[in-house]
Amino acid sequence: MPQSERTAILEAYADEIGARTDAIAEAISRDMGKALWESRGEAATMKAKVAVSIAAQVERAGGKVQEAAFGSMHLTHRAHGVMAVYGPFNFPGHLPNGHIVPALLAGNTCVFKPSELAPSVAAIMADAFAAAGLPAGVLNIVQGDRETGGALLNADIDGLLFTGSANTGVFFHKHFAGRPEVILALEMGGNNPLIIWDPADVDAAADIAAQSAFLTTGQRCSCARRVILPEGAFGDAVIEAIVARAKGLKIGAWDEDDIFMGPLVSEQAATNAVEFQMMLSKKGGKSLRRLKRMDRGGGFVTAGVIDVTNATDIPDEELFGPLMQIIRVPDFNSALERANATRYGLSGGLISDDDALWIQAHSEMRAGILNRNRPTAGASGAMPFGGPGLSGNFRPGAYYAADYSAWPQASQVSQTATRMTAQGFPK
Repeated sequence: MPQSERTAILEAYADEIGARTDAIAEAISRDMGKALWESRGEAATMKAKVAVSIAAQVERAGGKVQEAAFGSMHLTHRAHGVMAVYGPFNFPGHLPNGHIVPALLAGNTCVFKPSELAPSVAAIMADAFAAAGLPAGVLNIVQGDRETGGALLNADIDGLLFTGSANTGVFFHKHFAGRPEVILALEMGGNNPLIIWDPADVDAAADIAAQSAFLTTGQRCSCARRVILPEGAFGDAVIEAIVARAKGLKIGAWDEDDIFMGPLVSEQAATNAVEFQMMLSKKGGKSLRRLKRMDRGGGFVTAGVIDVTNATDIPDEELFGPLMQIIRVPDFNSALERANATRYGLSGGLISDDDALWIQAHSEMRAGILNRNRPTAGASGAMPFGGPGLSGNFRPGAYYAADYSAWPQASQVSQTATRMTAQGFPK
């Protein structure tokens, strides 16, 4: 199928997704509990992804012809073949959509396995693709649990596009060891730092920190896990303001009015969050606002804040939940050192009015997404998304998804064969 036809089908798909925004949002929220206002935003992002992907493909995976003495040089891009896409539960529409759309634009076929915790949106996506004219068999959806995912790993695939935990991503990486012909794009998590250093507006800093940590009930891979503050009165004031916001968050079911966050995805996820907090307390952490199970059952928990400045042997792990760890330091260099004390490198941030501090942080912080005076959980599809360390394998998504969706082919072209000459070569 020519590129122009693939592009036209994807543009029609964007329109079909737009017509299904309400159904997509409700399916996401029913499955995993996300507040409906967030799910509506996710559905809107799915439509917008198409235009971004088309622009990215032209810029990063397009073709060109360049004149040369012998004739011309040509650059084209070729599809890999069959791409397996593993979707996560936290953004069950947007994140797999962000793999599938660029892959199809490049000419691949896809096998999409949604998360068993949030499977419903996949059927709506399939319906939208069919209505847009995507030929049968180009996108196939397989529902199931870990066993189904394992079977797909052992199928005859040319690429695996994954968003999820570091443990699972490392497993996939080991599984395909010795198979360089299979393209792997692994987007994993982060133990993300946010430094707050003497901004004039304490309330604004607390707002940004709380949203960084508690959006989507802390179930974004870019959520701030560690908030680093100076010792002294300023840090005390920011912490007080953060705790006040944690206490004031409106928590409820996805279809309740005016809620900020819903439950965690499952009762087990809530148990894991409580146990992680208990572990931090045993290691010397001091709870400033305890993350607690709510009387509503299921995955409902309150947002928690815990000071781990004097804790020891804290594991460098990502807790997928609304628990903020506070770290106090004596100076900015110490803040940067603590920020980089992680095997991950997905996102980070600095809240400060000082341009010099931003220049230093921008130079020294090891994070693929690094924001100033913005939540760490905010990222644009018009930019790459990914980071070093255990956060991925240097195959960033979003705008750079075009890079792993196709491989480049470089050609030297002469209209006729001509005699070759070289020193020592027979005439």
